[in-house]
Amino acid sequence: MREVLKRRDIQLTKSLGQNFLHDANQLKKIVEAAGLSKADKVLEIGPGLGPLTELLLQNAGEVLAIEKDARLVEFLRERFARDSEGRVPRVPNQSQGLAELVPPKFELLHADALEFLQNEKCDWCDWKLVANLPYSVASPILVELACGARSPKNIVATLQFEVAKRLMAQTDDDDYGILTLLVQLDFAPRELFKILPGSFFPEPDVDSACVVLDRREQPLLPENPRASFVKIVKRAFSQRRKMMLKLLKADWPEEKLTRAFAELKISPQERAEKLSLEQFVALTEKLS
Repeated sequence: MREVLKRRDIQLTKSLGQNFLHDANQLKKIVEAAGLSKADKVLEIGPGLGPLTELLLQNAGEVLAIEKDARLVEFLRERFARDSEGRVPRVPNQSQGLAELVPPKFELLHADALEFLQNEKCDWCDWKLVANLPYSVASPILVELACGARSPKNIVATLQFEVAKRLMAQTDDDDYGILTLLVQLDFAPRELFKILPGSFFPEPDVDSACVVLDRREQPLLPENPRASFVKIVKRAFSQRRKMMLKLLKADWPEEKLTRAFAELKISPQERAEKLSLEQFVALTEKLS
């Protein structure tokens, strides 16, 4: 990676979260966690120099990669250029005389992934997200993708370890909060494995982790009350140390709140971090 960047005079930009995973064992582990087959369509965000992209092309049937950096887009288009039959050549190992040709559909978009997801509103139901997400925008990308009926089947994402802990958190954990609830409403956390800084180039200042999330077979909430769920969660965690009922008074009548809390056997003195996902869902149904 260092040689490629030097040869092409590419200076990495910290604001884009450009820390590229190069550890072959970790890349293989990520792909295995995704459980890919030739029937799968994969969305990759932030492919960088393409080491994960190469493995995805070998294991999936279709890959859509979104890269914001024009310099990297140019490199990726050269690396994964199709041959005369529309196939994508895999970069050969030293032991191979010729590149092995693989025939999946491959599309590379030069775009800001977050803006693309917000503006296009694609249906990702039949897709899997497998990506080393740019740390600077990982959380909003996950929320945008994970919420609602158009979310992908699985999410296998490498992110900052602190963000990963929030995605996997349970009630009353220190990391339990808004991101936990917005993502876990539709996704059940399955697995987390840590990735040390030395697995990246350049090495980040933080530890990383890959999380595996599976879309729930049955949604916990129908589409209509979801806006209320988001509003309740954000208001309830706006001041973590304050009683949740008092905070919610900004948006709902006290009488309605008191009745809902009583029916759900939630103490009026309870703080948001003590309520489970299921309790937040039930409260949303009462207040909607």
